[in-house]
Amino acid sequence: MNDRARIALFAAGAAGTAAVLAAGALGLPGFGGPAHPHGDRSARHAVDQGTPNAVASVTFDQRVLDTAGQVLILLAAAVGAVVLLRLVGGEAEDEAARHRHGPAEVPDALRVTGYLLLPVTLLVGVYVVAHGHQSPGGGFQGGVILGTALHLLYLAGDYPALQRLRSIPLLESGAGLGAAAFTVLALAAAGQAATGRVPALNGAVGLELGCALVLLVGKFFEQALLVHGTGRSGGPP
Repeated sequence: MNDRARIALFAAGAAGTAAVLAAGALGLPGFGGPAHPHGDRSARHAVDQGTPNAVASVTFDQRVLDTAGQVLILLAAAVGAVVLLRLVGGEAEDEAARHRHGPAEVPDALRVTGYLLLPVTLLVGVYVVAHGHQSPGGGFQGGVILGTALHLLYLAGDYPALQRLRSIPLLESGAGLGAAAFTVLALAAAGQAATGRVPALNGAVGLELGCALVLLVGKFFEQALLVHGTGRSGGPP
């Protein structure tokens, strides 16, 4: 495809997108006015479906297919990072550098705090996911909490323990399973009331996002430690 054909294809797509956006915008109520039909309908529908958290109802029921696309984008980002950041060519991991960030470099108070906060943070993450249909939170917020909880071990100076808990194949499987479960539930809920499915959808998102986040952060940690260990960058990662 030559440059002229690419420009023509882009122009056609941009024109179609602009037409759809314009048609949708023309039907919106005036900005700042007293009428809020979309908000009223969303809140009423959330209550009818037994989901007191109207945000969760919109995300996992009223526009569930859009959320499914976001979940798959995150999965693609995690898989892409795992593939692109693999060690290539003559690069070899410096095991000494991996263990250099150890207890000797971390104050005792920080190390103990990290160990104590780990189970608490995991519990909070599970709670936020499980109660996302009733209170602020949900699979996205809870998944971030779960994903970051494991990395308290890194802040506590126990990178070897983090490596043992962070099984890349298991996390890849978990992320794929969560994305697949969400997609199946989303397709099953399309075009019908999603009563009772919001907690399950929250759980699937929490699993996928938590695993994907650990994969992403883990791979960036590995690259930072590799660069630090081979002398191509100064300072701790």
